[in-house]
Amino acid sequence: MEEPVIEFHLNSRSGLSPYQQLVQQVRHALRLGLLKEGDRLPTVKDVAKQMAVNPNTVLKAYRELEHDGLVAARPGVGTFVTRTLADASLAAHGPLRKDLQRWLTRARLAGLDDESIEALFVSTFRNAAGEDVA
Repeated sequence: MEEPVIEFHLNSRSGLSPYQQLVQQVRHALRLGLLKEGDRLPTVKDVAKQMAVNPNTVLKAYRELEHDGLVAARPGVGTFVTRTLADASLAAHGPLRKDLQRWLTRARLAGLDDESIEALFVSTFRNAAGEDVA
């Protein structure tokens, strides 16, 4: 049986419930092309054990993803990706990732810790998004 291609992580500072974090992580992996059609998600049991959460939490996340048409459960076999969220912009990710990595290096050299970097990024992102809407 093929190994799952995603490993989940919980972030207590995210403000999202564990089930929402699982859904978001799968959606991000689909958008970034890290998960593709046919890939198998880790079993509910494995995720619950690894993340120390109730299996119902994982089940709820997988059901939401299934409801959205992104995955399908095959009883006794596993849960598999049925469609991706990656689009034509995927080709631009590599160069943009390199630019972002350079920016992160400069931020760390300037003395910012992870929390400060995240706060700066999120506030700048929200301001830019607000300007686009206005």
